[in-house]
Amino acid sequence: MRRVEWLWLPVAALSAPAQATQYLSIEQAQALMFPGAQLSEAPVTLGAAEMAAIARAAGSAVAHPAYRVWRVEGGGFFVADEVIGKHELISYAVGLQPDGAIRQVEVLAYRESYGFEIRNERWRRQFVGRRPGAPLRLAREIQNISGATLSCAHLTEGVARILALYDLVLRH
Repeated sequence: MRRVEWLWLPVAALSAPAQATQYLSIEQAQALMFPGAQLSEAPVTLGAAEMAAIARAAGSAVAHPAYRVWRVEGGGFFVADEVIGKHELISYAVGLQPDGAIRQVEVLAYRESYGFEIRNERWRRQFVGRRPGAPLRLAREIQNISGATLSCAHLTEGVARILALYDLVLRH
């Protein structure tokens, strides 16, 4: 009779992402979205009422009260945020025009083993021009990517929350 030996690996090793890629730093994304512009840090901490209002407007819960925001000289905002993909965080940034319309969305870091296709420029370009108050839903206004459904859904929800943040907090 043959003896079978099992190799036991820690659970964390089995669930670790196969790839973790840093695409852009915050500074690189700022320069890409707003070339030559001066940006000044203007972090935002939301109160409970603001979090609830943003959640209602965006249609998804606000996970944390703090947002990393920069004001752009001449108008507009740069917001860096993170959402969960399937298991890991996706770091992304949104550039907003002075009127709150989306100028650009960039994926800064992607840590999942699947779904990295959200980094594709064609997919991210679907957000450009979207405005606060307008619907922003996956499989309706934003097309899904097969095999990246959770990453697409959560990034779309995150961008919708940033539009609501602009509408309810930043523009005032």
